[in-house]
Parts: sequence; structure tokens; C-alpha cells
Amino acid sequence: MKKTGFLYDERFKQHVTGPHHPEAPDRLRAVYQGIQDAGLLAKLILIKARRADMEWIETVHTKEYIQRFEAACRSQTPVFDSPDNQMCPETYEIALLAVGGVLDVVHQLMAGTLDNAFCAVRPPGHHAEIDRAMGFCYFNNVAIAARYLQKQWGIQRVGIIDFDVHHGNGTQHIFETDPTVFYYSIHEHPTFAYPGTGREFEYGTGAGYGFTRNSPVLPGQGDSDYRRLLERDLFPNFDDFQPEVILVSTGFDAHVDDYMSDIKLSTEGFSWIMERIVAVADRYAQGRVISILEGGYSLKRLPELVKNHVEILLNG
Repeated sequence: MKKTGFLYDERFKQHVTGPHHPEAPDRLRAVYQGIQDAGLLAKLILIKARRADMEWIETVHTKEYIQRFEAACRSQTPVFDSPDNQMCPETYEIALLAVGGVLDVVHQLMAGTLDNAFCAVRPPGHHAEIDRAMGFCYFNNVAIAARYLQKQWGIQRVGIIDFDVHHGNGTQHIFETDPTVFYYSIHEHPTFAYPGTGREFEYGTGAGYGFTRNSPVLPGQGDSDYRRLLERDLFPNFDDFQPEVILVSTGFDAHVDDYMSDIKLSTEGFSWIMERIVAVADRYAQGRVISILEGGYSLKRLPELVKNHVEILLNG
């Protein structure tokens, strides 16, 4: 059994969105319930969040944006940058806690205290741009983690796998000129889904050309289509790139029972994806994989999906 970290903090629930907003505190209750009911808590290394140092936030986001976000929360602005980004006065501090918790997980992974980890954070991050909040996201957790790995730990090749049903526009844009980070995303086709980016012909630019790869999935498609696309687009590229650490933007919203998409991925389909990711990490990255929660809005399905996900990390 691997030393699997579980980043969870009750304070993440203090990020309160508006009535009927899908990215709500109940998501974390469902995540925790799935792990607790399966008797997995005793097998995990529980990690509480800490506030991120600003120097790491600034490796990805502009100072002007950070200050604007903080000021909006202090003035109790209920919406920030887009109607999707509903927040409360505590949101800025909770977003800093989410990033800081993820960075602590990275530290423990690189120090050998952990083999891998699942980070149940709110707010999510992969839509957050360098200077703009989008799609429920304020700070790009996975992008900041990648920069921390490079600058603090000297990692030269970071692989990011994003299987949230929505394309991680923020993560792609942050790294699209960077050949040291390979960003791969499989998501509902941008013609039919938010945010309208992540087409097959987007490969990165300049020195980063070839280090971005997208697999758009048409509405109604499911397990067999995901397997085909991952076998074609992800695994051969990671065989060539050979990442030293893998970060996963983990969204469960491609599930057939999740109302946020028209994709029909099954519970077993999600397990197959994570099993393959863990296998790639074992092959190239000494098993070092950190899964960071993005989307997933079916409160009925989240417990079982997260339980399976964590069991794969523990037993992979």
C-alpha cells in the first residue's frame, strides 16, 4: 500500500457561492463521505491546508490581478470577473489556503513523506488565467504547483493531465510556450461546452509547440471513446516526454449522471483512466502523482467516484 496523502480542510467550505451555484460546499461533504464510508481515512495521511506564500502565487498570476481579487473580497463584491465566479468575503483567503495546501503536498511528495496524493480543494483552479478569474476558478492550483516543482525542487519535466469535462483554458494558456510542461486535456468538444477552447489543432506556440495536446469528445460519447483518445493522444506523448512528476486536474463531471455535461463516462471508465495514469507515473515519475480536484457536481456520484479514485492511488 502506498503512502497516499489526503488534503482536506473544513475551511474550504467557507468559500460560499450563491444560491443554486453548482460549485458549492456540499461537494466537499460528498467527497469526504465517500472516503469515510469506505473506511479509507485510517489508510491515508491527512493534510490540513496552510496559506500559500505570495511568491508562489506570483509565479503564475500578476500582482495586479492578485490585488484586484483581494480588494474585491474585502469590499464584499459578490461576483468577480464573470457571472460564474460568485464568491464571499472569505474567498480570497480560502483560495490562498487551497494553493498552500497543494504546495505542502508537493513538498511532502518530493521529500519522500508521500508517494502520491489526492487534494480535495475548493475553489478549483484550471480555468483561472494569469490575470482573470473564470469558471469558478481564481488561482490556478495545478499551474502554481507545477512552477513550485520546477523552481523549488528542480524538476525539469512536469506532466499535467486534465480530465475535467471542461477544457482547462487557464492551464493551457499559462504553459503554451513552455516545453518543460506537457499539458494534456480530454474534455467535451468546445463547440458544445464551456469555455470554448481546447481544439485538436491547439498544440502550443513557439518553443512550447508540441507540448500541448487536446482530445475533444463529442456529446454522447463515453468509455470506449475516452479509451481510444487516451491511447492515441496521451500515452504515446508521455512515453516521449517522460514526466518526472504528474499533476492531475481531476474533474468528475464527465460522468453520465453529472448534469454539467453531455458526456457519458461511467464510474468504471473513470477508474480505468486513473489506473492508467498511475501506471504511467510508476513508469516514468517514480509513482509521483498528485490529483487535484476540479469539477464534479453530482452529489450522488461523487462519493463512489472519489472512493475509487483514492483506492487506486493507495493500491496502484
